[in-house]
Amino acid sequence: MTPLAERYNQVCARIRKAEQAYGRKPGSVQLLAVSKTRPAGDIAILYQSGQRHFAESYVQEALTKQRQLAHFDITWHFIGPIQSNKTRLIAGHFSWVHSVDRLKIARRLHEQRPDFLPPLNICLQVNISDENSKSGIRLEELPQLAAEVRSLQRVKLRGVMAIPAPQTDLQQQRQPYQRLREAVAASDMSELHEFSFGMSGDLAAAIAEGATMVRIGTALFGKRPPRT
Repeated sequence: MTPLAERYNQVCARIRKAEQAYGRKPGSVQLLAVSKTRPAGDIAILYQSGQRHFAESYVQEALTKQRQLAHFDITWHFIGPIQSNKTRLIAGHFSWVHSVDRLKIARRLHEQRPDFLPPLNICLQVNISDENSKSGIRLEELPQLAAEVRSLQRVKLRGVMAIPAPQTDLQQQRQPYQRLREAVAASDMSELHEFSFGMSGDLAAAIAEGATMVRIGTALFGKRPPRT
């Protein structure tokens, strides 16, 4: 077994352990392998280990890997900031987009989604910690954007995504996810049942607060090399 495959098994075990610890249904949390900057060969190793969902942030890099791995039945997720001039490529080559934070972007994805593909699954990105350096809408803007996106036929509103400010304490890690989850539960946004929460450092906290998808990169692949 390769080191990458071993780390994959360890991450899967962490997810199952957290599901059990916080009373989640076994298998209710989907692992998204964040494969941005990683070579197609690494994705192939994880695929052969059982992983099917992979997340990318750079469109051109992702398209290259999609061509190289076209013989695999991979579900591709886009999780990076979305530029208007990239929406057509994203709309045509991904099954999920987690980082929608503007009606303009949602409309472009709707208009540019090919008719032969099913509706594009999207999550609305919420800047839950109100950090100037991060994308996403403010929590109070979520109901309005959800209502506006709901009418677009070629996209399917599925949930929310958040990247809170880093914390090391478990309870502090849980708080922003709890705030977002409770805001969704208290509003008329019943279709937002997917929670794209958690990364390598706060996986357990995210699962404790209802994550249905965890985006894991470092714990799988190791520290990411700088982009050149």
